[in-house]
Amino acid sequence: MRIRATVAAVSGALVLSAFAVPAAQAADAPSGRAALSAATADGSATAAATLNVTFSKMKVNSGKAVVVGATAKVAVPVTYTVTHAASLDVSTDNFASGALIYRGTSVTSPTNEIISDDPGTCTAASTTVLNCKATVYIRPDDGDLSNADAVTWKVGGLAITANGAKKTQGDLGNVPVRRASQLTADATPEPVKKGKTITVTGKLSRANWETHKNAGYAGQSVKLQFRKNGSTTYTTVKTIKTSSTGALKTTVTATVDGYFRYSFAGTASTAAVNATGDFVDVK
Repeated sequence: MRIRATVAAVSGALVLSAFAVPAAQAADAPSGRAALSAATADGSATAAATLNVTFSKMKVNSGKAVVVGATAKVAVPVTYTVTHAASLDVSTDNFASGALIYRGTSVTSPTNEIISDDPGTCTAASTTVLNCKATVYIRPDDGDLSNADAVTWKVGGLAITANGAKKTQGDLGNVPVRRASQLTADATPEPVKKGKTITVTGKLSRANWETHKNAGYAGQSVKLQFRKNGSTTYTTVKTIKTSSTGALKTTVTATVDGYFRYSFAGTASTAAVNATGDFVDVK
């Protein structure tokens, strides 16, 4: 589903609604996220004036990539600054602002867009500056994402007043959105005699945002690493590739007690991950 943003004034208090979608997609709207349009408090339509505010200093997820699994809702923290005229009433009864992330060339016609459910919480730094924080929630199980959305998104902000004046501003930064990955490792036999062969198996999988399940990640380079018992550092033994199902299998010679794990560096679409180390007792 492609989510289009609208802000609404409800019962005299401003909220960032759970945002209207195009009519052709309305049937796919997630439950609990109403399709509302920009309106005055009494519900009558209004021609929206452009609100004279400026967003800046947008920081999404503390500057880190946003990693999203197959089903679980992800809360993405955002901080930002709003600069406004000293004469603007920025009380919560008259003014609301929020953060958004979007794909596409323009914030006014995005290919996908996700906006903070609720207005940002703002503190006045001066008579013309607000320092704000908000949360953007990504709900893969509600259809917020397709697999093609595992790219770098742009960052924007939006604001509205009680009389319907609005401002949407884009190109305020970038944030990578990546598919969560999982990795396992199992070293056998345990225990093993020194000089004998150890077989290390595992699997690399990642979230599929369209099926809402994890699936094997084929053809990816993964490092087999070893940490000697008593050490805190893993070293790379060899690099192998995952099979068509994401499976991993290789062999090494037993030398000393320690932990084997697989390590995946990640890709532009998929987050890095390390398997939990599997201990092998060498006799």
